[in-house]
Amino acid sequence: MSTAHRYLDVLDRVAEAHANAKSAKSGPRTKAEAAQNSQNAQISHAQGPASKRGSEQNPYGSTIAILEARCPDLVPVERWQQAVSDGKTFLTRWGDQAHALGWTARDLFGLIAVPEHAKPSFNRLSRYDETGLIWLLQGRPVVALTETTAAIQNPTGAIATYRRHNKPALGPIGDSLDDLEASFGGSAA
Repeated sequence: MSTAHRYLDVLDRVAEAHANAKSAKSGPRTKAEAAQNSQNAQISHAQGPASKRGSEQNPYGSTIAILEARCPDLVPVERWQQAVSDGKTFLTRWGDQAHALGWTARDLFGLIAVPEHAKPSFNRLSRYDETGLIWLLQGRPVVALTETTAAIQNPTGAIATYRRHNKPALGPIGDSLDDLEASFGGSAA
């Protein structure tokens, strides 16, 4: 298994843990959920109090620790170092609120998966619609956070909005290649 897949697996496990924590707060709705909650409690108890304490204090702690340990494949080292710094700053200021608003580790730290036969020029940060918030900060502070957006302050004072869902992949022209062709005089059919 490649490092990229392990990184994505960790993000998935953290997202699953967040979902389990949310459902545990509202209580089990079915016998299967109650059994799963019991099994999760047994695993948590077996791991010891330090493990439990870490997840309660920082639900994204394991993700930032893995990110900090090694640069993900096909990400420039300077962007990785900046993302680690931005991640720590963000989690200190906004971590609890992000967790309460349902932001997942993938929403914050996600990267596009590396294709099986990636070209040498492939860059995992090239797809805005597949990139987590932290990778896009590049030293800029988040000044507001909602369930669906993050407001990022640029050095000029202007505010950029990061959308957690429904991110445009092609920019303001439209959301399909047909829109792009039509705007340059091509046929949309």
